[in-house]
Amino acid sequence: MSIAQKAREIQSEIVQWRRDLHQIPEVGLEVPQTSAYVARELEKLGVEHKTGVGGYGVVGIIRGDYPGKTIGLRADMDGLAIQEETGLPFASTIAGKMHACGHDSHTAMQLGAAKLLLENKDKLTGNAKLIFQPAEEGPGGAKPMIDDGVMENPKVDAVLGLHIGLVFKEVGTGQVGVGYGQLMACLDRFKIIIKGKGCHGAMPEMGVDPIVIAGQVISTLQTIVSREIAPTTPAVVTIGIIRGGQAYNIIPDIVEMEGTARALDQQVREKNAARIEDIVKQVTRGMRGDYEFEYIFGYPALSNDAEFTKEFVKVAQEIVGEENVLEIAKPTMGGEDFAFFLKMVPGTFFFLGGGNEEKGIVYPHHSAKFDVDEDVFWKGTALLTQGAIDWLTRNC
Repeated sequence: MSIAQKAREIQSEIVQWRRDLHQIPEVGLEVPQTSAYVARELEKLGVEHKTGVGGYGVVGIIRGDYPGKTIGLRADMDGLAIQEETGLPFASTIAGKMHACGHDSHTAMQLGAAKLLLENKDKLTGNAKLIFQPAEEGPGGAKPMIDDGVMENPKVDAVLGLHIGLVFKEVGTGQVGVGYGQLMACLDRFKIIIKGKGCHGAMPEMGVDPIVIAGQVISTLQTIVSREIAPTTPAVVTIGIIRGGQAYNIIPDIVEMEGTARALDQQVREKNAARIEDIVKQVTRGMRGDYEFEYIFGYPALSNDAEFTKEFVKVAQEIVGEENVLEIAKPTMGGEDFAFFLKMVPGTFFFLGGGNEEKGIVYPHHSAKFDVDEDVFWKGTALLTQGAIDWLTRNC
């Protein structure tokens, strides 16, 4: 029986894992319930595992019957601070939190892969390391797990991960989207405090208005992308938070702003950081104010290894059909901390279409009504399992 057929046979188990996890969403690095659930299920399956890796990370290891290299499979398992509005019978039981990005599904599909890999360890020439990671949505759980040695003992030689949902709309239900190089942008964050001098709103000449300065800063920051970076080079500078003032007739002392900068190219990334501060400095001081600035270099840009991806595509074509494996032509400016793993070893991050218009599953990621089509779960499990087996066989 093929891995795809075996994955179909455990479809109901994968669905149940997902529904259990969907009810207990946790946010960021603090995912004790989710971590404990994953550990219990690995224990039931008989998978050797370790908890407390980089915080609440869980790592399973399946040692093949034959010596060889090690491939890492990664599933993120954190949720978001969103009040669920799906109306699902297995909706979140935790107020203000939900799985609005499919990480419950990733974890469930990887548990399925754990089950199948263990059952087929006689076919493994080497090892499969199962990385269950918190905090992909922020502040980032990959780096703490790497710092805690997740890529060692045994040393990980390649990685494979997936994302379900509607990230790329061209990837239809149950289809697989792949990219052969740059696929996702870096994810950086910056904080700005504009300092003015508060006064009565009717007497602006007595102070320095940080709100007016903030308006000029925001407008000028937009010229970085529109006038300083080639139109053919992807980049984003966005202000997402602005706070200032407490009364309609008072000019405040300060305005606080936060934003994100995205790029695919490292040089553009570094230019963004330098130019944002330079503009903030020149505009604020030119308007008699002052500033504080902090730039946080977050997740690097995600770039797949072309050769690994080429071989993975053959696996995907066998499982879902050649017509259902699509090349993603244009990257997204969204970020993913799976990029940290790809900085260390070759691998690929692929996308499994999880939307379904006929079922009304059309809401985007991070929506309070986000959901996925559970019928495609077996495909994710089969892709992870067969991808691991084939890579280990080729690289023995």
